[in-house]
Amino acid sequence: MKFSTLFASISLTAWLVLSSLIQTVKAQELEPIDSIVAVVDQSVILQSELDVAVEGIIAQFQGRGDRLPPRSVIEEQMLERLIMSRLQVDRAEATGIRVSDQEVDGSLNQLAEQNGISLDQLRSAVEADGINFNEFRNDVREELITSRLQQRIVDSMDPITETEIDIMLASETFEADEYDISQIVVRVPEAATPPELQAAGERINQIRQQVEQGMDFAEAAVEFSESPDALEGGRIGWRNLNRLPPQVSNNIRNLEPGEISLPFRAGAGLLIVKVNDRRPRSDIIVTEYQARHLMIRPSELITAGEAEALINELHERIEQGEDFAVLAREYSDDTRSANLGGLLEWFPAGFYGEALQTAIDSLEPGQLSEPFQSQVAWHLILFEDQREADRTEEALRAEAREMIVQQKSQAEIERVLRQFRDEAYVDVRI
Repeated sequence: MKFSTLFASISLTAWLVLSSLIQTVKAQELEPIDSIVAVVDQSVILQSELDVAVEGIIAQFQGRGDRLPPRSVIEEQMLERLIMSRLQVDRAEATGIRVSDQEVDGSLNQLAEQNGISLDQLRSAVEADGINFNEFRNDVREELITSRLQQRIVDSMDPITETEIDIMLASETFEADEYDISQIVVRVPEAATPPELQAAGERINQIRQQVEQGMDFAEAAVEFSESPDALEGGRIGWRNLNRLPPQVSNNIRNLEPGEISLPFRAGAGLLIVKVNDRRPRSDIIVTEYQARHLMIRPSELITAGEAEALINELHERIEQGEDFAVLAREYSDDTRSANLGGLLEWFPAGFYGEALQTAIDSLEPGQLSEPFQSQVAWHLILFEDQREADRTEEALRAEAREMIVQQKSQAEIERVLRQFRDEAYVDVRI
């Protein structure tokens, strides 16, 4: 090869390399590099993550028709949420909390069912909003992880005292009345777009307007409601206010019989609720039973056949006059009652399971059951007596306890999360 030809070849190669470098630089100039907006311990939060979160909040504001705060305010608040979410996931994983793929799949299926769609349709809806489904799936996993972390926080709280329950029962926030209510529901997808939210809002307002103009609420529910109780006129029936979801109870607490709530969002839709009637809580009267129980459980020492033969033998001995309590102390594998001669003190229906309750329901007081088999053992029941018991006070105290747990749980979770934030290394870069 001549020198001039070689030189030309080298020049052409160099030009191709240089041209490629120029194109790469231009491409980089056209496509901004994703920057880090915060460092949280060993993790980072990217600008792209923040942008997605901010756009989601903006869409929610626009869908509700609310006044939009400045973008800088939204960015600041959303970045703090992302930081706290990252801290919770990191702390949870550090303490051994894990979520399996099967559990994530179960949550996705449940989410799809709540919106009345299939899992494939959920995927399509998510991707139609410009969200990568794998990222969405990871968000669901992280929500499950943080939920379990928060439940662990709640489980570690000090137990509720009887004095706290007394104070709650005497407070104005404890509602002892029962409400007879009906509802009309317009379903809204979990990941609804602003136009979908606006359309649902217009629809529920139109329905409420028709009811106010004289249309019967039950008829409107049958015609318009997208809830399973639509064919019953949207009738839910009598409910204690303390046991309703807060979104519902807060919107009907001050309504009188015949009044209808303003539209509000709860669960998977927009609702209007009618208070049909109100009454003081009725007494809670339950049937309770007293019986003696003898159980023979198959084990490494006794086969299933031998257990059946023994229970039949004991049944015959009791029929012939031997004392049930004596035989229960000697033979029963029910460790809770054997030392008491098999005695099961007063208990409500179903407390010891379906098989035992079915046996009791077939007996008269003083009557011995035939041997019967559950999933785990063979049983004999001597039905002793039954009574009607007023459990109103216990029910009230149980509701008060539940309300206190909910209130204290939120406060404790917030306290622990503040502690996480104070102890963490956080470097905000915007």
